[in-house]
Amino acid sequence: MPSVGSNVLRKDGLPKVAGTAKYVDDLTFPGMLYGRTIRSTIPRGKAEQITSQFDLTQFVIATHADIAGENIVHLITDDQPCLVEHEIRHVAEPIMLIAHEDPELLWSANVHVVEIPEEPVLDPLLSTVIQAELIIGGGDVVAGLASADLIVEGEYRTGHQEQLYIETNGVVAVPENGGITLHGSIQCPFYVHRALVRILRLDPDKVRVIQAETGGGFGGKEEYPSILAAHAALLALKAKRPVKMVYDRVEDMLATTKRHPFIVRHRTGVMRDGRMVAADIEIIADGGAYVTLTPVVLSRGAIHAAGPYNIPSVRIHGRAMMTNTPPNGAFRGFGAPQTQFAMEVHVDRIANALGMDAVELRRINALRPGAATATGQRLGPDCSAVDVLDEAVRRSDYYAKRASYTADSVNGGIRRGIGLSLYYHGSGFTGAGELKLASEAAIELTPNGVRVHVASAEIGQGTRTIHAQIVADALGISYDQVETALPDTSLVPDSGPTVASRTCMVVGGILQRCAGELKDRLDGASLGDYYRQHGAVIIKKQYERPKGLIWDEDTYRGDAYGTFAWACDVAEIEFDPDTYEVRPVRLTAVSEIGKAIHPVLVQGQIEGGTAQGVGYALIETVVMRDGAMANSQLTNYTIPTTLDTPAIDTFILERPYEHGPFGAKGVGELPIDGPAPALVNALRQIGLDICELPATPEVLMSHAPAHAHAPAP
Repeated sequence: MPSVGSNVLRKDGLPKVAGTAKYVDDLTFPGMLYGRTIRSTIPRGKAEQITSQFDLTQFVIATHADIAGENIVHLITDDQPCLVEHEIRHVAEPIMLIAHEDPELLWSANVHVVEIPEEPVLDPLLSTVIQAELIIGGGDVVAGLASADLIVEGEYRTGHQEQLYIETNGVVAVPENGGITLHGSIQCPFYVHRALVRILRLDPDKVRVIQAETGGGFGGKEEYPSILAAHAALLALKAKRPVKMVYDRVEDMLATTKRHPFIVRHRTGVMRDGRMVAADIEIIADGGAYVTLTPVVLSRGAIHAAGPYNIPSVRIHGRAMMTNTPPNGAFRGFGAPQTQFAMEVHVDRIANALGMDAVELRRINALRPGAATATGQRLGPDCSAVDVLDEAVRRSDYYAKRASYTADSVNGGIRRGIGLSLYYHGSGFTGAGELKLASEAAIELTPNGVRVHVASAEIGQGTRTIHAQIVADALGISYDQVETALPDTSLVPDSGPTVASRTCMVVGGILQRCAGELKDRLDGASLGDYYRQHGAVIIKKQYERPKGLIWDEDTYRGDAYGTFAWACDVAEIEFDPDTYEVRPVRLTAVSEIGKAIHPVLVQGQIEGGTAQGVGYALIETVVMRDGAMANSQLTNYTIPTTLDTPAIDTFILERPYEHGPFGAKGVGELPIDGPAPALVNALRQIGLDICELPATPEVLMSHAPAHAHAPAP
């Protein structure tokens, strides 16, 4: 029986259900110490003297002076120090590290840094430091706007969002073999490996990074663990003993990266028949104090900013600005949720301005096979914008409900509304990113079957399971004959980071090719017979870009992604005009993802991303005060519970991508792009013109017109 397309048991399921899976805080080593970070308390200034009421000679202490290599965190730009030398650029910036075998004594030590404050820049609109900038252009925007019957303008704002994975950041650093072994709750083992090599000035073979079981990531464990890993390693090498560092929830929320706040400004030229003929889009992103992954976030956000629409003339100007706030970084969706929120809310406002049905406006302009995106990418036969739109409208009974909610919108004082969003998400790294990564994957013949060797991290999404399914079917063996090795940089090839909706499509595709070669070598022989004759044969292959894909990094023109996944959400809400509370009651999520390798896991990704999008839309407010997160605890940073999450009706469409394993595309990021605009568009139906997130009761009240209690036209 084929494994692909069936709901096989998860490879990581039993130990997690049984409680035997080992997370970072379950790991202990002889002589282990506990580490702590001493952080800045001001957003900008200078670090001077360090004082303590404790005898610090009892502790292991590390500062920037203990860094043998370069005092930088390796990523895109070498601007972020591992530990502050003098200059402070954000609250909670690490200055000093201390360790002790007694965690109570460690945390009771009163260590104080004398700080000299300077005036911070906290607003990206006031910043003069550009971290990244790009322009995407096609056609003559000036002429297009001049020819339009109507120009619709709008400004849209989105705030920070906290990843809030179940397990906080944590690592254990163990000195061994003249180097360091790092066990961590991480998404990208080789990111950490490269960072440690530079900071510690060790040969690459003296640094080993092993992913422990990881309780969620959502991007928050992509780049940030490199900092924590370096801190633990510095203490461990100085102490010559293992050091564990696990953040509590407050420290994790205060110090780590968030979703980038965006300001997006639209000027769209439209004709009376609904055709969008020109779009001028400006994006301003708040990068925080250091660059981290900001250029990549801005890039993906900009590429998706015009939405899944065929607009002949487009200009997208994006820039990311430095502020004296904790750096922002990777988060599920990577810039696309921000810009597609703006576009989808803007489309509804265009429909209102034209007096046109919002669904019909989308259908007129939706990308179709053969049409070109904003970067000039010609879409293949798996382009499914119209398919997901029509299915979501049909499945949700959109028109009947909209008519009912408008005609009978007051029910015991509670107003009802319905709205939708149409969106897409590129699978894999942008442009030439996959070529630069040159990812590798391998399978190894074992006495009982095969073993998968990849650096892709299992963080709850089902990586080990889907990779085993792909290999099993490509080889024609049973799923139970495939085992998966844990990511360990000393044992597995670098298959790239577990990000960008690439783990199934890109890494799975490499594994499918590995399995195909092994099957050819078997030439009909059984795995057992071949193993007895040849031993543990290893087949390793590297990513190969599909023929015909062309990308120009300088002009930002060409094939930004191998393909796109497509989706449409329909959100139904109840609104209390007295309290301004919004209760989402149902969300229909239709997603086209090529091929569902494991339908239940796909459904879980869609439901989880949708729930996260509901929080982004209505609930999750990061309160920034004097450059710091003022609500860095779960008592006042709220996320959706089961009581806040609507009934989610998921429906999977399959339009196979010719270069994906068994036709699969990416799915992990797609579901978070659509819920927020669908919910805000439902609010628009009842007369609330909202252009910012999160749409909390306070925001709704401040935007409510005098006639907010009356039914919308």
